[in-house]
Amino acid sequence: MREILRVGSRKVWLYIIAAVIGLVTGYVVLSSPDSPRLQSEEGILDLTQAQLSTNPQKLTGKWAFYWQELLSPEDMRVRSAREGNQDHWINIPSSWLGYPLEGQRLSGTGYATFGLVVHLSEQDRDEMLALRLPSIFNAYKLWVNGELLAEVGEVGQDKHSMTPQLETKLVYFQPESDTLELVMQVSNFQHHRGGITKDIELGGSDVLTTKTNLNLARDMFITASLLVIGLYNLLLFMLRRKDKAPLNFGLFTVLLGIRSLFNGELIFTQWLPHFPWELQFKIEYLILCLSGYIITMYFDCIFPNYVSRWFRLGTRIVTGAFCILVVVTPAIIYTKFLLVIGVMVVLHMIYLMIGLVQAAVRRMEGALIFLLVSVVTLVTVVNDFLYFNGWSLVGNTSPLGLLIFTIAQLILLSSRSTRTASNEERITRELQYVNDKLIEMNMNLEQTVQERTQALSTVHDDLQTSYDRLLHSEQGRKKLLAYITHDLRMPLSSMLGYVEAIQDRVKPERNEQYLKYIRENTIRINRMIEELSFLSHLETGQVSYRMEPVQMIPFLHGFFEQYELVVRDAGLDFILDIGDTEDRRSILPVVEMDAKRIEQALFNLVSNAMKFTSSGGLVRIALVVEVMNHARYATISIQDSGMGIPPDQLEQIFERNYRYDRPGMGIEGSGLGLAICREIVQAHGGMVRAESDGKMGATFYVTFPCTVIEGKG
Repeated sequence: MREILRVGSRKVWLYIIAAVIGLVTGYVVLSSPDSPRLQSEEGILDLTQAQLSTNPQKLTGKWAFYWQELLSPEDMRVRSAREGNQDHWINIPSSWLGYPLEGQRLSGTGYATFGLVVHLSEQDRDEMLALRLPSIFNAYKLWVNGELLAEVGEVGQDKHSMTPQLETKLVYFQPESDTLELVMQVSNFQHHRGGITKDIELGGSDVLTTKTNLNLARDMFITASLLVIGLYNLLLFMLRRKDKAPLNFGLFTVLLGIRSLFNGELIFTQWLPHFPWELQFKIEYLILCLSGYIITMYFDCIFPNYVSRWFRLGTRIVTGAFCILVVVTPAIIYTKFLLVIGVMVVLHMIYLMIGLVQAAVRRMEGALIFLLVSVVTLVTVVNDFLYFNGWSLVGNTSPLGLLIFTIAQLILLSSRSTRTASNEERITRELQYVNDKLIEMNMNLEQTVQERTQALSTVHDDLQTSYDRLLHSEQGRKKLLAYITHDLRMPLSSMLGYVEAIQDRVKPERNEQYLKYIRENTIRINRMIEELSFLSHLETGQVSYRMEPVQMIPFLHGFFEQYELVVRDAGLDFILDIGDTEDRRSILPVVEMDAKRIEQALFNLVSNAMKFTSSGGLVRIALVVEVMNHARYATISIQDSGMGIPPDQLEQIFERNYRYDRPGMGIEGSGLGLAICREIVQAHGGMVRAESDGKMGATFYVTFPCTVIEGKG
């Protein structure tokens, strides 16, 4: 597509000329009738040679015309018998505006009666026929063979006695003879063009019903497409307010979708037949006035610096003036400016097309497609203005042209979004590559620390430099470096002092003792590094969990059996107490968890109990099921008979590096076991806490939400 869009000026003009020739050819084909059109002469239409059941006919030609008279079929028969033939005829479809009558030209307001006699063929006499009635300005009654078949609005002889309404109708009847007498009363005091300005069709009921339904489906499809596309782009703008192109395009498309409800088959009036006529027309004309300005703003967003400052200012003033005119004046006034409004919209489009030609010549991406669909839209819009003024044979085409324009713009905006997304994906891949390298460096760093224990003082400086360089990298790497910097400084300094003492031969008789200290500190550092690494991965969410439903009672039985010998070898009693829970067979707890990780957390708690409990003491594991806020929780408690924890320190024991050393106990630890336990439990949606009176023993509680409460057996 980019190669097609990047063209020189010659190709641009060739595309434009080809588009114009194609549209003109299509216009000629559409405007030329497929078969000779039968027209009425002096109020009589001969359809004896036509078969209406399969080939509907438009009731065009000269109809009888009674100005400033509202005659019923009976009145017309009486007048015809008394006065003979009617002298005045009017071409249908057309407005009575400008009709010459008694040396004067009629205005658009007034009322009149129309009459037409139709002769049918023998085949159509026994068929169910239908009349397809378009919107007629602005109220009418229709009789067929003396029977009132349709009434839209309320016909009157002045503005106050009539009620305007626009509606398309399909009426059915079965003729009793081969002659149809059509009488239609029409009144208009609101619009500047009154009369029957669109084609009335007569044909078989099935054919016209199908045609009407197809037209209705087409209008609904166009309307729904415009509204969906518009709302989609408005939502895009709400999510990303920096780019105003979706805002202007969304407003333009939504307004066009609303306007299409008032054209064609008049979907809106079918849904809301009592909607005020004046408000309907004001909405339609306001949308028409605003469309040129909004599309100019959209064009300025897509191709900046192509809309001049004076044109932007001028279009605001002119658009605002027309909008005020539509709001404050009645329809009889602002409808006279339809042609002027149309010229304003067309001038907007012509101005933008000139800018598009310049953009296409400069090979700006999307300019050529924008230009070609603008040519199509311009032709359809111009045709609509000609059609609504009675100067075109092709019907309402602007909804289709605007839909084509809208789809093309949607493709253009999608192309821009896709290009932006592609750039973001490329940047993401590059960042991912850098991140992988950083993770690899992080893993190698741990191995380097273990292999170069004798030179950790130098490594510390390297780690500090790496920390400064990777300050904006992943959170886990920063935390791990911070932990290593904080927790290893003191043992490293101590080891460095021992090494220097050996080198300087301060006390040679203690060299063996110094080497023993260095070895013990090295082992302690290795263990601390492993725990720090694991804790940093836990805190930054880098540890993956294989979650699955686990029945707690079998799980605790397995855990107890696995570590029973370890605890008892330490000289402690090890008890598993879940009898009460196991007896209640209908409420056996099931928890969604990673069994290996939870086993690790529980062992940290058991190991902690063993560490602070003297030989001959007790470690007890229990399970209870509790109900809190209409939800069930499984709580595992680990109780010891050790030295206890002061109550004022219960909140601190789960913090990293916290160690409670009671005088005389000589117990050493990294202070990371309980912190690791808390991170694992919280990752499972649980919580851990401790209780102790500070004198004798401590109890740790681990609580998990139960996903399912299963019955046993």
